[in-house]
Amino acid sequence: MKRFFSVVAVMIVAIALTITSAVRPAFAGDAAAGKAVFGANCAACHIGGGNVVNGQKTLKKEALEQFDMASIEKITYQVQNGKNAMPAFASKLSAEQIENVAAYVLAQAEAGW
Repeated sequence: MKRFFSVVAVMIVAIALTITSAVRPAFAGDAAAGKAVFGANCAACHIGGGNVVNGQKTLKKEALEQFDMASIEKITYQVQNGKNAMPAFASKLSAEQIENVAAYVLAQAEAGW
């Protein structure tokens, strides 16, 4: 009987670990690493959190919130896919680089650029 309960306990732990690992949040990004990616790929149009193409759609906190872009997921999607004058970077940058630059943008927006 002890063996049965031990096997059941091990199975429950295994299932719990499987479920937990399946619902872990996506890689959140490394803002420090994103700074270099931003400098090499984004700063020409977004220096200091601005936007040389469309002055209203900056990377500043207020604009990100106004245009429902104030999250890692939304910024990551924008960087991957582009929109209007912004090119897509999915074929130029790795998923990790994109997540890092998204983390950097959000951190800078929170800090006020």
